Amino acid sequence: MEDSQFRLLLDRFGFSWAGFRKVRKGVKKRIGRHMQEVGCRSVEEYIEAVNRNREVRVQFECVMTVSISRFFRDRGLWRDVREGILPVLAKSPHSVKVWCAGCASGEEVYSFKILWGRLRGEDTHLPDLSILATDLCPAYLERARAAVYPPGSLRDVPETIRSACFEKNSAGKHALKSEIKEGIEWRVHDLLSDPPGNTFDLIFLRNNLLTYYKDEIKIPAFTKVVGSLSTGGFLIIGSHERMPIEPSNLEPWKENGFVFQNQ
Repeated sequence: MEDSQFRLLLDRFGFSWAGFRKVRKGVKKRIGRHMQEVGCRSVEEYIEAVNRNREVRVQFECVMTVSISRFFRDRGLWRDVREGILPVLAKSPHSVKVWCAGCASGEEVYSFKILWGRLRGEDTHLPDLSILATDLCPAYLERARAAVYPPGSLRDVPETIRSACFEKNSAGKHALKSEIKEGIEWRVHDLLSDPPGNTFDLIFLRNNLLTYYKDEIKIPAFTKVVGSLSTGGFLIIGSHERMPIEPSNLEPWKENGFVFQNQ
C-alpha cells in the first residue's frame, strides 16, 4: 500500500497522519491482510466495505489500534506517580477509582498496581482501589488478562520489583504473579464513545486518542474524558502529547507538562 492510499484511508476515518507516520509500516501490513480477508482489491473498495458492514468496521478499528508499551514507560512520569500522586490518592476519604483508557496489553495498568501494592506494604490504612482498564481490541485485553510478557517489556523494571512481582516461565517470558492481577476490571470500550463511568480520581490517557486522531474527532471525546474526572482528580497524557484544547478546570500539576489536576 502506497502512502498516498494510506493517507486517503486515514482522512476518510478521521485519523492523523502525524500520529501514524512513524508506525505506518506495521499498520499498513495489517490493513493489507484485512483487505484480503474481506475480499477488497483496492482502498476504495475497502473504505466502502468498512462503511457498509458493521462487523468489518469493528475489525478495521482493531486493525488501526497501535499497541506499543512496556512496564514503567517514561520513568519520569512513574517517579511523579510514586512520589507525588500516590500520596495524594492515599489520603482519599473514599475508594480510589482509576481508569486506564486504551490499556493495550496491560503494562500500564499493572505498573500502577505494582506501585500501589508497594505503598500498601508501607501503609495498611490505604483506601480501597478500583481499577477499570479498557481497550477497543479484545485480543489486547486477552493478553492483558494473561499477563505474560517478553523480556523487552520489563527493561525499565528494577530488579527488586522484577523478582518480587514476576516469575520466569520455561519459554523465557515473565508471568506476573496472581495477587497483582486481582481487583482489575477489563472491558472493551471505544474512546470515541461516552466514558465508562464518572468521578475517576485518576485517568491514564496516554499515547492513543490524542496521538492517532484528528482534532475534529478527538476534541469531543477528550472533553467527555475530562468531564469524567472527580474534583481534584488527575489526568495523565503521553509525554509527547498535547491537549487539543485547554479546559479551564484543568491545571498542570507541579509544572509537569503531561499531568493535570481537575480543580
